[in-house]
Amino acid sequence: MPNTTTQTTPTPPQAAAAKYCKPSAAELRARLTPLAYKVTQHDATEPPFDNAYHAEKRAGIYVDVVSGAPLFSSQHKFDSGTGWPSFSQPLAPDHIVEKTDFKLLLPRTEVRSFHGDSHLGHVFKDGPPPTGLRYCMNSAALRFICKEDLRSAGYGDYLELFNA
Repeated sequence: MPNTTTQTTPTPPQAAAAKYCKPSAAELRARLTPLAYKVTQHDATEPPFDNAYHAEKRAGIYVDVVSGAPLFSSQHKFDSGTGWPSFSQPLAPDHIVEKTDFKLLLPRTEVRSFHGDSHLGHVFKDGPPPTGLRYCMNSAALRFICKEDLRSAGYGDYLELFNA
């Protein structure tokens, strides 16, 4: 499935590999909530509507809770009615990996973090224009950074997305 994007601020591959990496299993167990660990490391799915970001409306970006890699922007978020945060496209396509998943018998496209190898959710072909895609993500796999905190959190390069 192609990754279609518009405005992004890519991180050079060498710099991204050094900046965004997966901590040890022991560090992840200590740092993540039990649900975040189960979702990201064991491909679980959090309950719909009972999660942190399905109704988040503030401007900002969503990063991988494991590696910190930027993944999605609030500019591409929409209410899919499913109870999970949904996006029409990734913010940084090089920071995600799409794989075919047969866990529910029929094939689906799983979305994983490239740098953290975190299970994030799935992508479906029933989203809004212009991409027609719905990246349906688990809040437990993400950390939201509001626009006002981007610089102090180390993501200042993404501020320009919200100044247009």
